[in-house]
Amino acid sequence: MKKNIAVLMGGYSSEYKISIKSGTVVFNNIDKNKYISYIVHILQDKWIVLDADKNEYSINKHDFSVEINNIKISFDYIFNVIHGSPGEDGKILAYFDLLNIPYSSAPFYQMALTFNKRDCLSVAKNYGIKTATSVYLNEADHYDKNEIISKIGLPCFVKPNNAGSSFGISKVNKFKDFETALETAFKEDTEILIESFLDGTEVSVGVIQYKGEVIVLPITEIISGNDFFDYEAKYHGKSQEITPARISNIQKENVCKTAKFLYKSLNISGFSRSEFIFIGDTPYFLEMNTVPGMTKESLLPQQAKKAGISLKDLLTDTIQRSLSKF
Repeated sequence: MKKNIAVLMGGYSSEYKISIKSGTVVFNNIDKNKYISYIVHILQDKWIVLDADKNEYSINKHDFSVEINNIKISFDYIFNVIHGSPGEDGKILAYFDLLNIPYSSAPFYQMALTFNKRDCLSVAKNYGIKTATSVYLNEADHYDKNEIISKIGLPCFVKPNNAGSSFGISKVNKFKDFETALETAFKEDTEILIESFLDGTEVSVGVIQYKGEVIVLPITEIISGNDFFDYEAKYHGKSQEITPARISNIQKENVCKTAKFLYKSLNISGFSRSEFIFIGDTPYFLEMNTVPGMTKESLLPQQAKKAGISLKDLLTDTIQRSLSKF
């Protein structure tokens, strides 16, 4: 009997539209000969299943089931494609743990850790991995702008601590723009991170579990047409994404080793995409994304394709591995 796969998309953050695009791509590429897949929108005001005619059916949150045409449908597996909360921060995964429903992502604690940029960077630093100089601010904190800039320097980046897709991020080149950048970041999150500018080659490194092995995918070099790799550069074609990256063999060796080490040390499962900037031959870790984009513009599907792995095969392997482990 075919397993019922719920493809979760949407979420409660500014990324929900991107998540729906990603989730739709995943839904369309799940092998229909092996599985019965369902589009599930997790939104602030409703949890629903959508059929082919866009009819909505409410999810029963008691057991995460749905009734369609008087038939109760229970889900055997969750494919998590929610960018931001409650998918990427692990909240909804703890709920599925209570219901004993397996899912594609890492466990909820690992998701929460990697989603929190400050905490993830702190753990990485404890492993000896290089990172930018940073300052953390809570919205209620009193702070001295001069003191922060003296420590971080200009230019610098101001970013929400718990957000993705570059929402709320600003590059600050002049002191007079610092306060505006803080306000922009605080619109996305009550916690922000201020980081020093690293001037070097930026790369994105996908790591996956495939056929029983942890694999580092071909590395992508990021060249933004804007001042940095912001939302417009990511999703509106204002960047060059070169796979494989034009880096030296020693740089490739160093960043692959670091990305794989982080994946294993943080106990990640499923997919991850980590961002680094090279200073010389040393990769400086920026952040890890544990629900990477799956749209046609997204990096991880492009990297998998370069590695000779089709999206359908990647999804099938992920589902089978999780189900067999469960």
